Amino acid sequence: MTMRSSPARRAVRAALGLLPLVGAVLSILGMLLVKTRPEMWGAAIAAWMLGCVTHPLGAIVLIQAFYTALQSLLWQRYRPFDRPRDAVWPKVTVVIPAFNEGPMVQRSIRSVARSDYPADKLEIIVVDDGSRDDTFFHMQRLRREFPNLVRLLRFASNRGKRAALAEGFREASGDILLTIDSDSEVEPRTIAEMVTPFLADERIGGVAGRVAVLNRDSTISRMLEVHYALAFDFGRASQSVYRAVACCPGALAAFRRAAVVPHLAEWTNQTFLGRPVGHGEDQALTNIVLRQGYDTVYQRRATVHTLAPTTYRQLSRMFLRWDRSYIVEGFSFAGFMFTRYRDRNRVLPIVTFVASNLRLVLFTWGLLQLPFAFADDASTHIQAAVALSLGALFSAAYYLRIERSFRFAYGLLYAIFSACFLQWILPWALITVRDERWGTR
Repeated sequence: MTMRSSPARRAVRAALGLLPLVGAVLSILGMLLVKTRPEMWGAAIAAWMLGCVTHPLGAIVLIQAFYTALQSLLWQRYRPFDRPRDAVWPKVTVVIPAFNEGPMVQRSIRSVARSDYPADKLEIIVVDDGSRDDTFFHMQRLRREFPNLVRLLRFASNRGKRAALAEGFREASGDILLTIDSDSEVEPRTIAEMVTPFLADERIGGVAGRVAVLNRDSTISRMLEVHYALAFDFGRASQSVYRAVACCPGALAAFRRAAVVPHLAEWTNQTFLGRPVGHGEDQALTNIVLRQGYDTVYQRRATVHTLAPTTYRQLSRMFLRWDRSYIVEGFSFAGFMFTRYRDRNRVLPIVTFVASNLRLVLFTWGLLQLPFAFADDASTHIQAAVALSLGALFSAAYYLRIERSFRFAYGLLYAIFSACFLQWILPWALITVRDERWGTR
């Protein structure tokens, strides 16, 4: 017998569900505070609207509020995919690239091998990308433990993550190709949940899973737990509503074999401004899938737990390569977004792409203007602090909604930490975008 929840519990769930939208409304109020004092609101709204067009800080807040409100509405509409009745599980190949991972690779392989997925439909290919430590020794141990599931490939020297994945894809026998990082562990139902969207709709070519933090042993990793929730759930769930997830993350992604294998040469030989691209292999592969006309979606119930950076150096390197990839693949997506979405799903992907990139351009402009803004008007300090506090409140409220944990306080801390110590990364990524070095931790 199914127990019904009490009216009080239903009311609490409904209230929590509205928190992201409340955060968006608070962001709009923050726009007013950035440009006007409370006692002047009635007379200054028109002047504020005009000022937002010409002032970078005001424009940033305006676009960010619109973007957040749109994402919140889309996120409310998101629903995970359910397996159709009588659907037959396809053959799945899980490819795990590994480089100097040590014993952690054992935990990664074992988590896949013990998944709740039919063993006769599962294949695991682990690629040692020229490791210089004992990674291959640990891979061999798992090969002996699961001889019917695990296959090993080994490079004589380091060739990069793309080359390792491409080799695994070529050797794979599965119709669905699934990737996880060698510093990650999947939950027992993750493989089956990642396959489910492909069974539900043949137009789906790529699936993004939910990425959570495995290690919560430092302040930075605890803050990143909140950031991952926003980036990997809030953002991708909203994109999944219009079936154009911009990046199926390498930590947990799945693709139709027919959508990626014919394009491996293009993917591995990608260049930007005349130089090879060594970062962002996951977003580049997602763009290839989208350009062919396939949809990419997000499956919330498929979860991987991955090691997060624990030091500022590791954190900044991770965000630097993410931002470089965002810039490079943004140009790639812009090249086909008007033709790819001509027949359906045309408006929302383009609107969110333009809003997201415009706010980053204005943000860079705003950083250059920031010293002068503070010098001209001391009240800017207070106004900026208010806007930052409202943004932090939104992050904390969203995390409270999905996790219902008092760890949401780290969302407040992360917003402040990000504003003070991470804002240099995007401008530096723009300056060094042609740097092909991976910058791993």
